[in-house]
Amino acid sequence: MSELPDGYTAADVQRYVQESPKQAYRTPFERDRARIVHSSALRRLGAKTQILGAGTGDFVRTRLTHTLEVAQVGRTLAKILGCDPDVVDAACLAHDLGHPPFGHNGERALDEVSRDIGGFEGNAQTLRLLVRLEPKSFDPATGASVGLNLTRAVLDASCKYPWRENATPTRPDGTPTRKFGVYEDDLDAFRWLREGAIARQQSFEAQVMDLADDIAYSVHDVEDSVVHRTVSLGVLHDPGRARAIAAHSRDWYGRGEPDALLAALDRLRADPSWIDDYDGSHRALAALKGMTSQIIGRFVGSVARATRAEYGDGALTRHHAQLVIPQETADEILMLKGIAVHFLMAPRERKPAYRQQRERLADLVGALVERGDQALEPHFAAMHREAADDAARKRVVLDQVASLTDKSAYDWHHRYVARRRPASG
Repeated sequence: MSELPDGYTAADVQRYVQESPKQAYRTPFERDRARIVHSSALRRLGAKTQILGAGTGDFVRTRLTHTLEVAQVGRTLAKILGCDPDVVDAACLAHDLGHPPFGHNGERALDEVSRDIGGFEGNAQTLRLLVRLEPKSFDPATGASVGLNLTRAVLDASCKYPWRENATPTRPDGTPTRKFGVYEDDLDAFRWLREGAIARQQSFEAQVMDLADDIAYSVHDVEDSVVHRTVSLGVLHDPGRARAIAAHSRDWYGRGEPDALLAALDRLRADPSWIDDYDGSHRALAALKGMTSQIIGRFVGSVARATRAEYGDGALTRHHAQLVIPQETADEILMLKGIAVHFLMAPRERKPAYRQQRERLADLVGALVERGDQALEPHFAAMHREAADDAARKRVVLDQVASLTDKSAYDWHHRYVARRRPASG
């Protein structure tokens, strides 16, 4: 199987470190996907928070099940749009690898305690895992780890925010965002994977991955919230509640016009699959799953038709096309996100447990920085000893903490922080 996949070049399948020839029955992109499937970082997602905490219930999604669903949506889009399904599948499987314990709450905590060394960002951490932390390949010339040593096309497809922290753009409403895709000490690999790319522009496959992520969590977060009885879709009949959700959507994501978002909700509720009432019965659960499936199909079909209408038939790859997302579809996705924001994500910001999660991670980072390599897992301890300065050593501590699952974060906090605090009184 030596021929290049349709629409790709020799540069697209190149690896940062050249490897000896492999078995001919798999493409380079299939091999990349397999490397991610077998990674320890992917396994750990099974015990990390999605929207409802891991362990909340057997039905709700973890980061791992969310990741698998994103990969399924992305693979479907890729097949329709003519980019290699394994490139998109691999990027979807990789897209959340860098997320720390407690989801975006944990990401916020680690960013706050690391501003002095460039901050923490889950997407930049994903790239760091792929090109440095995940043990698979080493550069024989330098002895340095090159992570999974994936192809250029797959690494580029995994890069959701292809810019540095100091080049972070503003949101559509003009407010700043701290979303970025690479730390300063991973720039060599970043520059290599972006060779030939348009500055600050996602590859076509990364755009497909990004949309698949949006579709999956906009629909499935609502589904999980309905089953967990955090959301009742029947209340959306209330015009005041609908306006509040639209406002929350705009405030949270920095985009969307209120009237357009309300019209988007009306279109979704007019879909024959939409259900207002959920009583927990087997029949109700089946109806809810049917609604989920129909809405995903609605979004996939809309984007596929619009993109094909713009570019016609044939392979659409790398930096030769742009995904076309109709504004009505973008508004519908955003309004579904807003439902989860309004009923779950915004209210939990005020809960003590949510604040305590951030405090525990911050305290754990401080304790591990103080203790040094003695408290780290062996491979992180070795990296800590090899680090050139205090900033590099702190980055290794962040790598360690970010790798933990939700439960492990609690356990490590108990071991290195709580047990060492003097008893009060």
